Amino acid sequence: MSDIATSAGKVRVLSREESFAELARRINELAARGPASVGLSGGSTPKAFYAWVVRTGALTAEAVARIDWHVSDERCVPLASDDSNFGHAIRGMLDALGVPAARRFPWPVELAPAEAAATYEAAWAQRSPNKAFDLCVLGLGDDSHIASLWPQCPLIGQQTGPRFTATEWPGRGWRLTITEAGLAQCGAIVVLVSGKTKAPAMLTITCGDYAPKCHPGQLLRAQAHKVTWLADTDAAASL
Repeated sequence: MSDIATSAGKVRVLSREESFAELARRINELAARGPASVGLSGGSTPKAFYAWVVRTGALTAEAVARIDWHVSDERCVPLASDDSNFGHAIRGMLDALGVPAARRFPWPVELAPAEAAATYEAAWAQRSPNKAFDLCVLGLGDDSHIASLWPQCPLIGQQTGPRFTATEWPGRGWRLTITEAGLAQCGAIVVLVSGKTKAPAMLTITCGDYAPKCHPGQLLRAQAHKVTWLADTDAAASL
């Protein structure tokens, strides 16, 4: 394991299982202090994390009982869909661990996108007016997108306003996503990154000229003090 300090936060170079163990450790640590919220991510790496958690029993009984589970972004599809991020969390981990229904907080995807986002935001405002997730887990796209903040997304640059909103990603449909304002209110942010195809994006995000409209992951520079990248050697090869 090695650590690299960057403008977008600390990069910890780990194997996949080491990354999973570190993420589980952080979740368990939160739960040991009391009730907390975790915003999960979508993609193949989180799905592998869910399977690893179930296989290894890495999450404590406190984590099962005390953590409120969310996803940082979601597609506007039913939870039963294979495209649903929260659906994968349910099928891959939450059901197997026996997480109670009261600790599960999917986006209300049965509503139209704008209404779903407004409903989710209103629920957060009632429950936690000044803070978003205690721990926000993100992935990184080859195009350097994070959550559903994609290159040229009109939400980029909006540092105030709702913490959660809806956006139409050209060619990919409507998404529900955490915003810059939401990221700023998270207690900590962990980005899981693996594979050599992510190396160019990681280099641009941490070392490139600042152009977040083109490279949305650069938005994390503003939150660098609370961002940890859990990256394998391929993803971190250019740093």
